[in-house]
Amino acid sequence: MKKPGSAKQAAATDEALVDALAPTAFVTMAVLNRIGAENDLSLTLIRVLGILFDRRPRMAELADYLGLEKQTMSGLIARAEKRGLVARAPNADDGRATDVFLTSEGARLVKRLRAQTQQALAPLTAHLDAADQRQLLGLLQRMLETAAPKFAVRGAQRARR
Repeated sequence: MKKPGSAKQAAATDEALVDALAPTAFVTMAVLNRIGAENDLSLTLIRVLGILFDRRPRMAELADYLGLEKQTMSGLIARAEKRGLVARAPNADDGRATDVFLTSEGARLVKRLRAQTQQALAPLTAHLDAADQRQLLGLLQRMLETAAPKFAVRGAQRARR
């Protein structure tokens, strides 16, 4: 049986979570925007490069995940190809589909971006002890697995290694 007021407490907790998540997202986005500007990359291209770091999705999957129209996705990938960051190839299982993947130059850039991001975001969690950091990591991974299982899980698994 629920205690009286437990619904109010749950609503207050939900509100407090949103109040904590939104500014956390804003701080993270500000860091990513700054790093993007320093490297002449849009936030969307940073997302694409991050996704491609450890996978080779089809163009349609990538467009769907990012919420972009196919034409917009094609233009973005074409610009990244011109910079030598990504390449396209026919999908091995479906010749009508096109895979997108990082070039060697793109992989080097992603590693540099990851290091810059880690350095810039480290102060947010530096005051947490190791147990709190592991707990936070686990909770964030569970959230991402629910929100974006196709693209978030591999990154979460990589972090557990």
